Amino acid sequence: MAAPVQSGRGRKRRMNAEINVVPYIDVMLVLLIIFMVTAPLMTQGIDVDLPDANAESMTVPEDPPTLEIMADGSYKLNGDVVDDDALASKVQELIAKKPDTMILVNGDAQVPYQFVAQGMAILRSAGATKIGFVTEEADVGNKKKP
Repeated sequence: MAAPVQSGRGRKRRMNAEINVVPYIDVMLVLLIIFMVTAPLMTQGIDVDLPDANAESMTVPEDPPTLEIMADGSYKLNGDVVDDDALASKVQELIAKKPDTMILVNGDAQVPYQFVAQGMAILRSAGATKIGFVTEEADVGNKKKP
């Protein structure tokens, strides 16, 4: 314990033994701001309105462009086999003609999710804002087990 210090008038002054927390608060606030700015940059994703398998069928324009994803990772746009670059350019042409075009994604149940995500990323990079999924009506009474 520190010895009391005498001031010039003969009164004893006590030592201040408090911790100054202001610098710690400043550092904490700076770190908070850094995390708030960088956290949204760390997340990646594709915003898609996923339909429910048991949902009512939605109104789809006649003959919408459909992207079929094959089990081997290849793509078919409206029945024509296309590679990644051709898919992007064809989708850009479709979007340039009609910006609100909904593109349907159709894939077999055995298609790995990686190929679906890659196809959707190509659609998004080409400018597609409306993406829908083709689903079959689920048979609730007879669920299939994998």
